[in-house]
Amino acid sequence: MSEEEKKDLKSIDPAAQAMIEEAEAKGISTMFSRVDKMKPCPMGDGSCCKWCHMGPCRLVGKDREEKVGICGANMATIAARNLARHIAAGASAHSDHGRDIAIVMLATARGEAEGYESKDEVKLHQVAGYMSIATEGKTKDKLAEEVAEEALDNFGRQFGPLTYVARAPKKRQELWEKLGVTPRGIDREVVELMHRTNPGTDQDAEHILDAAIRTGLSSGWGGSMLATDLSDIMFGTPRPLRSEINLGVIDKDKVNIIVHGHDPSFAEMLVVAVNDPEMVEYAKSKGAEGIQLSGICCTSNEVLMRQGVPPAGNFLHQELAIITGAVDVMVVDVQCTMQGIVEVAKNFHTKIITSSPKAKIEGAEHVEFDHHHPLESVNKVVKTAIDNFGNRGETKIPNIKSELVAGFSHEYIRYMLGGKYRASLKPLNENIINGKIQGVAAIVGCNNPRAMHDAGIVNVARELIKKNVLVVVTGCAAAGTGKAGLMTPETMNEAGDSLKEVCEATGMPPILHLGSCVDNSRILTILSDVVETGGLGDDIDQIPAVGICPEWYCEKPFEIAAYCVGSGAYVIFSGAKSPVAASTVVTNMISSGWEEKYGGKLEIVDDWEEIVKRTLDHIQKKRKALGIDTDQERVLFDMEARRELSV
Repeated sequence: MSEEEKKDLKSIDPAAQAMIEEAEAKGISTMFSRVDKMKPCPMGDGSCCKWCHMGPCRLVGKDREEKVGICGANMATIAARNLARHIAAGASAHSDHGRDIAIVMLATARGEAEGYESKDEVKLHQVAGYMSIATEGKTKDKLAEEVAEEALDNFGRQFGPLTYVARAPKKRQELWEKLGVTPRGIDREVVELMHRTNPGTDQDAEHILDAAIRTGLSSGWGGSMLATDLSDIMFGTPRPLRSEINLGVIDKDKVNIIVHGHDPSFAEMLVVAVNDPEMVEYAKSKGAEGIQLSGICCTSNEVLMRQGVPPAGNFLHQELAIITGAVDVMVVDVQCTMQGIVEVAKNFHTKIITSSPKAKIEGAEHVEFDHHHPLESVNKVVKTAIDNFGNRGETKIPNIKSELVAGFSHEYIRYMLGGKYRASLKPLNENIINGKIQGVAAIVGCNNPRAMHDAGIVNVARELIKKNVLVVVTGCAAAGTGKAGLMTPETMNEAGDSLKEVCEATGMPPILHLGSCVDNSRILTILSDVVETGGLGDDIDQIPAVGICPEWYCEKPFEIAAYCVGSGAYVIFSGAKSPVAASTVVTNMISSGWEEKYGGKLEIVDDWEEIVKRTLDHIQKKRKALGIDTDQERVLFDMEARRELSV
């Protein structure tokens, strides 16, 4: 393929590209074709205020930063409001995910949810400890009930900090208290931020953005972290397992069900249903060889991490999977499910089923998920898929898939590095200090059809491990690296020499799959543990680490950015235009201004090469500040040296 032909590609994933071409040949509209026809609104740079109807007010022209809206709001106030509402919406989405898990856990503990149980009792006790809940003499269900109640209290709490604030480094807690951004009740923070950005309320850009940081923190150290911990308790804490990924996991000889969205409570029960011998026999009675369940987006990551269910792809695969003609049912719950899938499905036999009481799609069937009787709901979905198998027409499944290893929870990383009795991040810290690992980068987030699919994610990951930077991934970014074959033990052959040496010694691949988007909270846990382990400063902002979102598309990544920045991390976005580009004041506030206040900052850049450069520059800056920027001589301790140690 010539360089000119490569420029016309929409995706670096050959399976995705094949289905894009198939859609074009059949005249089927997808996100990839619509994006060419629809120019983005130029007001997406933060310069439009539509929160009242004296306007909407559009501040345009070369002197727009000197203009004001009808109410007198200046560009900085308008841009800050827009970004703050992104963060509030993102926090509500990820935190509501956590609330749903807590509700299912509470019902399970009270015997009101059939088929569920708390699978990880060790983590249940651990989380109870975080919450200062006494464990002695309590049954598993009683303890789970109290943990779920405490989790739910974090949503409606009116006074005092969130429970998990205490898990942050002590110095970070003190900074939040000093700046007045210690997160309180999750719902309170979201509602207050929406109130502040209502016309005629908070009209100071810096003040608005401080509230936005606090709202982000309420999700990172509240809703999202609770979602991760409670999911681990309910469904099992992930451990490494092998699976496959990409459209090639769809099986032409089996009933194919794709689960898409973000709700693990539904997906876990779907796994049970598709493996029910009676359902498998029913599928065979219809001429199928069995049932193949695969996933898309974060629901996919949840059941991949715990059950090994293969992902069919990431966000931009949802229409492409249907175009294979082999998907009998795509069942969706909440978040990142596009209305366009219904129109694509009309060209095939595929049935689209919505399952959440919070989300319906016009033209889709609805089978509402009831967590009190979950198997009734999922069995309807599976039976619908089986009955639809005989309605298939021609299929065209790309014979493209990759192996991957996923399931690296915080707990397993500690075990992997220290063993059962000495589980610790100490080997990680020591290898960062001695320079074998230069630093850590978290690559997270979405895909956006306005950027070449997976290109930023995969290229950034490849370049960073070559430079001896350990990479952790979540969400659709994790699927992107997985499809590229970067999540197997063999990946260490692409790593720099010293990172490869560490990987060989520990059995740790250079790219670690940490889970779904809410599991970015695992990254906060790891960073706090790095500080607690010692040797790399006394707060998160001193660690040589960077958060990267190369292909963002929606509000949720900005909530993640807010809690990472508020926790002290440097965050870089790319793939779409900055939502505050219209205001140099706000652009500076979220970069140098936030860095001065929080030790972390947010920057939006144009391309993945610039991401790599800034990431490496930042890591070296932090290494220099810690005094570990030069090669460390390896010293053999003799007996005389040992006697001098104070133990």
